[in-house]
Amino acid sequence: MTQNTVEKTPVTLLGLGAMGTALARAWLAAGHPLTVWNRSPARAAALAAEGANVADSAAEAVAVNPLVVVCLLDDASVGEALTGIDLTGRDLVNLTTSTPAQARARAEWARAHGARYLDGGIMAVPPMIGVPEAGGYVFYSGSQEVFEGHRETLGVPAGTTYVGQDAGFAALHDVALLSAMYGMFAGAAHAFALIRKEDIDPASLAPLLADWLVAMAPAVHQTADQLRSGDYTKGVVSNLAMQVAGTPTFLSTAEQQGVSPELLTPYFELMRRRLAEGSGEEDLTGVIDLLLR
Repeated sequence: MTQNTVEKTPVTLLGLGAMGTALARAWLAAGHPLTVWNRSPARAAALAAEGANVADSAAEAVAVNPLVVVCLLDDASVGEALTGIDLTGRDLVNLTTSTPAQARARAEWARAHGARYLDGGIMAVPPMIGVPEAGGYVFYSGSQEVFEGHRETLGVPAGTTYVGQDAGFAALHDVALLSAMYGMFAGAAHAFALIRKEDIDPASLAPLLADWLVAMAPAVHQTADQLRSGDYTKGVVSNLAMQVAGTPTFLSTAEQQGVSPELLTPYFELMRRRLAEGSGEEDLTGVIDLLLR
């Protein structure tokens, strides 16, 4: 090994699915000594050829390095892989997709087993890992000491964004952003469905749709400002009453085009409920309060 390699923080990685393998290759390419373990040993063969040390067991892998990164299927898999393993003195970074409650419980579990804990939510797909220009990043929450101590190493596969000492915040930010993404996908699906039976090339609608979504994106800042101030009428351009009045046009168009309105009607119903409370001069922000149980 070169002197540069020796100086890099050694990493233990548990889990070699598509994401785990991408993480492994990013650390290897950056010169970090890497020990890997996977329940199916065959997946580690290619990484061994690239310089990774392959452990025969999770316990063996954990024993090698103070920094242990976990990227498994789910929280249950994490518990199963680490059961009975001595974690004393280890910094456990969990990049397994989980809920906020699972992350908080896993943080308590880790502390009870002698480890410092950092949870992560990966905002990237495997091809974006190790490619800075792709824009991928990871939300981190939990031990700030662990984050600061390993910031450079954790930043090798993707960018890093620390969102707080509450271990559940990374998962919460992850799901919040992905939830908005699926809402966008739902709207795009309805838009394409409307033109599906017409002599309109979807490829001609796509740039118009993409540009429109980009133009609408800044509205989230106004929503955040209204939520913070509590004034949902602040800066309103098209109020709730006006928008509710326009919803029949969307529903009629869907019917005429032979398209189910099921992606639109739940949101329209919330808009009507909010309007029924006498909040016609508001923005759409009040709908958020109706979602809270």
